[in-house]
Amino acid sequence: MSEIGLADNPVGEGRALQPIEKPMRNAIADGPILRTLLSLAWPNIIANSAGTCVVIAETSYIGRLGIEALAAMALVFPLVILTMTMSGGAMGGGVASAIARALGAGDTERASTLASHALLIALSFGATFMIGMLVFGPGLLELLGGQGAVLNHAVSYLQIFFGGAMLPWLMNSMAGILRGTGNMKLPSFMILSSAMLQIVLGGTLSLGFGLGMRGVAAGALLAFSVSISVMGWYLFSGRARVRPKLRGLTISRAMFADILKVGAVACFSPLQSVLSIAIFTHMLAGFGTAVLAGYGIGARLEFMMTTVAFSVGMASVPMVGMAIGAERIARARRIAWTAGIVSFFAVGALSTVIAFVPQLWVDIFTQDQSARAAGAHYLRIAAPMYAFIGLSISMYFSSQGAAKVVGPVLAQTVRLIFIAAGGSYLLQHAATEGEFFMLAASSMVLLGTLTLASVMLTRWGPKPAAVELRPAVLAAELGSVSSAPPPARRVG
Repeated sequence: MSEIGLADNPVGEGRALQPIEKPMRNAIADGPILRTLLSLAWPNIIANSAGTCVVIAETSYIGRLGIEALAAMALVFPLVILTMTMSGGAMGGGVASAIARALGAGDTERASTLASHALLIALSFGATFMIGMLVFGPGLLELLGGQGAVLNHAVSYLQIFFGGAMLPWLMNSMAGILRGTGNMKLPSFMILSSAMLQIVLGGTLSLGFGLGMRGVAAGALLAFSVSISVMGWYLFSGRARVRPKLRGLTISRAMFADILKVGAVACFSPLQSVLSIAIFTHMLAGFGTAVLAGYGIGARLEFMMTTVAFSVGMASVPMVGMAIGAERIARARRIAWTAGIVSFFAVGALSTVIAFVPQLWVDIFTQDQSARAAGAHYLRIAAPMYAFIGLSISMYFSSQGAAKVVGPVLAQTVRLIFIAAGGSYLLQHAATEGEFFMLAASSMVLLGTLTLASVMLTRWGPKPAAVELRPAVLAAELGSVSSAPPPARRVG
């Protein structure tokens, strides 16, 4: 029997039938797990490394605008990350999962219809983010502790970036469609190209043209537009494995549900993650601008390190999804464990080096001695625990491929409660900044452990069929049936 779910069909020796052509081997569905995972992950790693360059470059030239601008970026950064992770890692992962499961089941028509619905979802969510942030964003930044020049810089960035909020949603949904087919190279190439463009445009507009924080945001949106143009052309020209339908498209609630049952639930994970960061940022605001800026520098390292786990985890989505679609549950789980182990050790090794020599990272962004000291203090405590964040991210993506994301999302809920309750306790007892940093590190360990446990305890395959105990079978189990049961009780 073939491993991709084809039933055995033995042919008698005397029958003259045309030999059945052996199906082409699909490396994603059948290849060696570790080798296939790494082959899919490396384009993502290169692309996300370019994203890291953007993080470094942006923080560097924002630092030239002054420490107030640097603190403003720490304030608005959680909202930007919320948009990017919800549109990319959460909903984009839901899109990739749905398409991969359809292709794993051999239904290309369904996959193409799902792609069209994914783009409609992207437009809807993008418009919601745009309106919501433009109306409520400035008040939210003030609630998070922004005031004076810091608040003004943050609002300037927010108004431009979220004015074009539909662009990152469209870009990440298109990337999700392509990744669901197993095509990691084109989305990664476009992310790489747009990242380089973003660095040039952001620096030129913010410093060269004197647009400040508005220029940084505008550079990002222009770069996103380039990626959308190229990936859109590739999808609609028919070069991809699936082509989104426009003509004759029938809006289907079932198609939306197939994406949203993963994507919408998964969105709660980055939402809770950003809420955790926002609560923590609000608590640290009381220690002053230097500590807030130092923490922001450390948080950007966390973002950079976890892109490794993002790359590996996203590579596992089509592998797990196609295995689930073909009802190969054991293979799907082996893929998840492999991705988790790779992410844990890769992120842990890199971040631990920075923990021992934090100046390698902190000194890139600021010359302010107080901010340097705060950033180094945070990294010495929290950076080694980034390994657990990497583990949780990888398990989260693998769960998306299996369409079982509730467990990882609930793990984020527990972390959010832990930070809120722990932070409240520390505030009441006049804790030091170091004790708050230890709270952040402990929450990372908690998140990774709970996410791993949730994947272990969640059933990925279908529920086993109920076993019917017929009288003859039951009697045999009790040892009271004769060797020749009555015909009426014989099981045919």
